[in-house]
Amino acid sequence: MKRFIAYFSIAALAFGASAQSKKSDVPHSSRYEIERDMPTFLDRIHEELTYPLAWGNSDIKDYGVWNRTARDKVIELMLTPPKHSSSWAPEVVAEEKRDGYTAQKMTFNLTDYSRVDAYVLTPDGDGPFPALVALHDHGGHYTIGKEKMIRPFEVDAWVYDDADKWADNLYEGQYLGDYLAKNGYVVISVDALFWGDRGRKEGPDGSKHANIAGNFQMLGRNMSAWMNFEDMYTAEFLATLPKVDPERIGCIGLSMGAYRSWMLAALSPIIKAGVAVCWMTTTDIQLSWEYGREKGGFANCLLGVRNYLDYPHVASLACPKPMFFLNGETDKLFPTVAVNKAFGEMRKVWESQGASDNLRTEIWDIGHQCHKKEQSECLKFLDKHLK
Repeated sequence: MKRFIAYFSIAALAFGASAQSKKSDVPHSSRYEIERDMPTFLDRIHEELTYPLAWGNSDIKDYGVWNRTARDKVIELMLTPPKHSSSWAPEVVAEEKRDGYTAQKMTFNLTDYSRVDAYVLTPDGDGPFPALVALHDHGGHYTIGKEKMIRPFEVDAWVYDDADKWADNLYEGQYLGDYLAKNGYVVISVDALFWGDRGRKEGPDGSKHANIAGNFQMLGRNMSAWMNFEDMYTAEFLATLPKVDPERIGCIGLSMGAYRSWMLAALSPIIKAGVAVCWMTTTDIQLSWEYGREKGGFANCLLGVRNYLDYPHVASLACPKPMFFLNGETDKLFPTVAVNKAFGEMRKVWESQGASDNLRTEIWDIGHQCHKKEQSECLKFLDKHLK
């Protein structure tokens, strides 16, 4: 028995040493069909992505019919949604008076599975006020979510520090949600699944995102879509708050928050206007040999949708709602060639419906950010359409 244990230990050590060897040392065939984490036949696939359900490509000529048909197809491909809770059952657990508004930490049943924490900011006065769903970014930073949008309170010291550093980096030290509340909006922000208070028991680890997304798919669900469904539910909950005008609800976000923002505007009738800062592209450029990111985006991966619609086509489901898309000239995540191509696709839709004035698409001399200047312009747009 001792001999067996000794042999096993030596074998295990040998295996471990082998596993730690450089990937280039591992014998492999000189033939291959995967390069830079993409199929070598990538260009052939792009040729087959003709987006037959896009407005202008589809045989449907009635815009209202097309919008319902395309939206239904997107919802279908988002797979099974999380079950609605039977009651929101909101509870205010903490409150803080701020300059011109009140911050509340609230819990409510976002779905039948998840009771979540949210920050809700309400301007001083009787209301009803216009309101916004503030959608946090990705950033490969998972320890906080809603705290990227709204200045936290009654939290551990490390959360204050974490949130302030994030706000300094991407938002020039000005929390977007607080800025909007101070200017007359009820604002809500909730962690997306995998971020903040809804993260992993074992601790944050971005490398696990693929595993978790795969497990969702094995369960007949889509993790990215789950986030979008929950954003829709958040908008529904926001509309029930006593000081909110349900006819003046919008959404706003940066980066992944921007993707979530235009998805929410496209899918939810509750949303009347939206702002998306630094997230727009087309699939042929996003996944290409010249510009490709060389990795899948599990936060924006809806299975099968590309067989019908590209990103700007889905965003165009928001037409004729007022929408502001702002991207950066030096944003390394979204090259301007892709952004301009996507903007062109969207403009065709709004123009076809005589709603050109409701679509604002701009590229500024900025990077991947939403600093004070960008926030000010977003506020002007929202004031024009929601106040």
